[in-house]
Amino acid sequence: MYRAPVEEISFTLKHVAGLKSAIEKGVLGDLSEDLADAILQEAGRFASEEVAPLHKIGDEHGAVLKDGAVTTPPGWKELYRRWVEGGWNALQGPEEYGGQALPAMLGVAALEMWNSGSMAFALGPTLTMGAVEALEKHATTELKARFLEKLVSGEWMGTMNLTEPQAGSDLAALRTRAERAGDGTYRLFGQKIFITYGEHDFTDNIVHLVLARLPDAPPGTRGISLFLVPKFLVDADGSLGRRNDVFCSGLEEKLGIHASPTCTMIFGDGAVEGQEAGAVGWLIGEENRGLACMFTMMNNARLAVGMQGVAIAETAYQKALAFANERRQGKAAAYQGEGMAPIVYHPDVQRNLLTMKALTQVARAISYCCAAATDRARAAEGEEQVHWQERANLLTPVAKAFSTDIGVEVASIGLQVHGGMGFIEETGAAALYRDARIAPIYEGTNGIQAIDLVTRKLPQGGGEHVFGYIAELTQTTGKLRTSNRPGFGKTANAVGNALDDLTEATGFLQKLLEEGRTDEALAGATPYLRLFALAAGGAYLVRGALAEENEARTALCRFFAENLLGETRALKDRVLIGATSLAAAGRTLISA
Repeated sequence: MYRAPVEEISFTLKHVAGLKSAIEKGVLGDLSEDLADAILQEAGRFASEEVAPLHKIGDEHGAVLKDGAVTTPPGWKELYRRWVEGGWNALQGPEEYGGQALPAMLGVAALEMWNSGSMAFALGPTLTMGAVEALEKHATTELKARFLEKLVSGEWMGTMNLTEPQAGSDLAALRTRAERAGDGTYRLFGQKIFITYGEHDFTDNIVHLVLARLPDAPPGTRGISLFLVPKFLVDADGSLGRRNDVFCSGLEEKLGIHASPTCTMIFGDGAVEGQEAGAVGWLIGEENRGLACMFTMMNNARLAVGMQGVAIAETAYQKALAFANERRQGKAAAYQGEGMAPIVYHPDVQRNLLTMKALTQVARAISYCCAAATDRARAAEGEEQVHWQERANLLTPVAKAFSTDIGVEVASIGLQVHGGMGFIEETGAAALYRDARIAPIYEGTNGIQAIDLVTRKLPQGGGEHVFGYIAELTQTTGKLRTSNRPGFGKTANAVGNALDDLTEATGFLQKLLEEGRTDEALAGATPYLRLFALAAGGAYLVRGALAEENEARTALCRFFAENLLGETRALKDRVLIGATSLAAAGRTLISA
C-alpha cells in the first residue's frame, strides 16, 4: 500500500527547489514552514488513507457509459466529495473566487501524492485547476463571476477539448466550427475525442473549454478560438438552467487509467428535444487567438502530467521495495539468516531498486524546481520576472517529458523486481505500468516536448539563459569539491563531466539552429532532453546531499553519479553525430 513520502517531498521542496529560502525572503507572502508542513502532512494522509485504497477498484471496475451518462467506480463519487470538502481543489485557486492562492510548489507536491494514490482519480481535478487558470487570465469579468467560484471550489469540474479524429498534435487541422449567434454567444458543432472526464457523476455541471473555428477564421493555428461550453447553461443567479447540446457518445477502452472516463464528445448534434441544434458557448479571450489562451491551460497541465510520472514512479518503487524485502529466493553472502535470502540482498535487485529510487528523486527535483520558477516569476517584476519566467519555460518540457519517461521506466523495472508475479495483475505492479504508459503521449507527446525545448526554449535570452542555468548547476558541483564531505566517491567528477556534455551539446544545437539546419537539430532533440535532465538531476542530488549530513542521501547521490550518469556521454554523441545516419536510415522507411 502506498504511503506518501512526506519527509522526502518536504526536504526536496525546501532544500532543492528553494521553498525554505523563498519563505525566508518573503517571496511567498505570509506562507510559513509550519503551514507548508501541515498542508503536506494532511495531503499525504488523504492520499495514503483515502485515495490509494480505491485505486484497485477503480482499475478493475472502470467508468461505465449508459444512456449518455457516465458512472464512476464504487466509492469514487464519495471520495471526490471528501476531496472538495477538504478544500484540496482550491489549493492554488485565486483568493478572489474562494481559492487559497498557495504556491505552485505546494500544489505540485500535493498533485504528486494524489496521483500516487490513484492517477485516474487525480486526472479530473488536474484539468479543473488548469481551466481555472485559463479563465482567470483570459475570460471576461462576467464569465469569471458566473463560473470561477464553483470551479475553484470543485463544485463543478472543467475539461480541455482539443483533439479530433484527424487532428491530434497538429491543431491546425481542427474542424469543430463555431457560429456567431448574434447575442454575444456562439453555437458550436463538431466532435472531440480523448476528452478526459468529459462526462461523469462527480459534479452536476461540467465546464468544457473547447477549441473551434469561426467561418471567417484564417487557416491554420491562427484561426482557432477558445470557447466555454457548459454541460448545463447557468442562469444569472448562478443556478443551473437547461441542458446544453453537448453529449458523450462513447468511452474509450484503454490500456490503463480505467476509472478515468475518456470520452468522445459531440457538440451541436441536436440531441436536446425541442431545442435548435448547436452547443451554446462563450468566447474566451479574442476571436482567432484561442490557442494562446489554451496554452495557459496546457502549460499548467504539462507540469501536472510530469507529476504523474513522478507519482507512478514513487508508488512503483515502494511496491517493489516491499516485495523485495518479503520475497525469498536463493542465497546471498550478505544474508546471515536461515533459509533463502530476501531478494533485496541480491546485488542485481539492489541495483534495480536504487535505479528506481534515484530516477524518481531526480524527476521530482526537476519538477519541483520548475514549480519554484513559476512561483518566483509570479512574485517578481521587471528583469527578475523575465528571468524566472524563462527558467519555468526552460524546465517545463523537461519536467513533462523526462518525468513521464521515468514513470514508465521505473514501473517497468518494478515489474522486473516482482519477477513472474509482476506480470500477474494480483500484485498491482502491472496496473502501475499500464497507467504510466499514457503520460508520455498526452498533453504534447514527449517528442514534441523535446522539439519545444530545442527550438523555443534554448534560444531564450539570446541563447544565454540556458548557459546561465548550467553555470548555476556547476556552482553546486564546485561546492561539493570544496566540502571535504566523505562518502561521495567520484560524484563531483561524474556530475561535472555530465554538465560539460550538456554544455557542448547545447552549443552545438544552438549553432545548428542559427545556421538554419533545423532538421539536424531536431534529430538530436530527444536524446538532448534526456541528457539535460540527467545532468541537471545529478546536480540537484548533490544539492540535496550537501544540505544535510545524511548517509542514505549521500549514498544515493553517489550511486546515481557513478552508475547512471555515464549515459550522458553517449547521449551527447547521439546529438553531435547522429543526424546523418538517422536521415540516411530514415529514407529507407518511406513508402514510394
